[in-house]
Amino acid sequence: MTDAASCRVWHFDVIVVDGFVLTELAAVVDTLRTTNRVTAQPVFSWTFRSPKGGKVKASSEAYVNTETFIERPQADYLFVIGNTDQDDPALSMGSVVGRYTHRGAQVFLLAEAASRYIKDRGGAARGMSTHWENSAVLRERMELFDADNAIASQDGQVVTCAGMGATMDVVLAVVGRHVSSAELMTVANIFLHEKIRDFGTRQPFGGARGTATGDSDLDRAIEIMQANIEDPVSIGDLVETIGTSNRSMERKFRAYLGTTPNTYYRQLRLAQANNLLVNTTLSVREVGLACGFSGGFSVLYKRFFGVTPLEMRRRRRETAKGI
Repeated sequence: MTDAASCRVWHFDVIVVDGFVLTELAAVVDTLRTTNRVTAQPVFSWTFRSPKGGKVKASSEAYVNTETFIERPQADYLFVIGNTDQDDPALSMGSVVGRYTHRGAQVFLLAEAASRYIKDRGGAARGMSTHWENSAVLRERMELFDADNAIASQDGQVVTCAGMGATMDVVLAVVGRHVSSAELMTVANIFLHEKIRDFGTRQPFGGARGTATGDSDLDRAIEIMQANIEDPVSIGDLVETIGTSNRSMERKFRAYLGTTPNTYYRQLRLAQANNLLVNTTLSVREVGLACGFSGGFSVLYKRFFGVTPLEMRRRRRETAKGI
């Protein structure tokens, strides 16, 4: 960096709406705050904003004081925090995003904010990223949607992101543009963040990488299961693909995960089914088929979750309405 560049203070606007995810907000602001502590003089400033201004409540019951949107934003960067509800109309930020990009800012949309942006763009949303949990819902709603399972994907001035724990990787990548490598590494070390992941890094679930059990055969097996939710593969075919035996795979699942391959696979598909059940309008039968249950889905669901699919859907809707 030049001396002139080191004197520049880069400003972030951080937008939150009701129910925002505090983890993501903290990852943005605490990373900037810590960088200012590490550098010789403050490098970053930020303003919390919301559609109406005032106090905004997080999903964890915490509050943050915000200012309203402005017609001519002066920020260098905009971060829109997710809020656990990708259907929330408050996250529909198309016009707001346009104001920032028109004035040269780079925009980062996290998790549900990215999902809402993808949904609003429809067929123009190919190759964008959101959290894997949201991607599964979008795939069922938008047949042509092809999510990028990277932790972040850039399209011009707009970056769609997985959010959650990947938020810090994204913020550190931005910070690295404006501080020295040594300062950046110091900040990462303060957060015990061993490695700053590149935007193209696959999300641990539903992406190119499976889980990280430390056993390559087991990781590969879980990766295959994750990639074949709608059309499950048999355990026999799975072990043949990996080049191991049924007995060996059984031992590994019991040793690392305390269950059998079949049970793990079934629970994985049921978890996906529950996500679709409470986040889409698909019928119970359609949800079952989307997760590889050609018959008996409701019985299996009740056995696992303790209630029928219809009862779970009713409870979630009542909770969302505050009943």
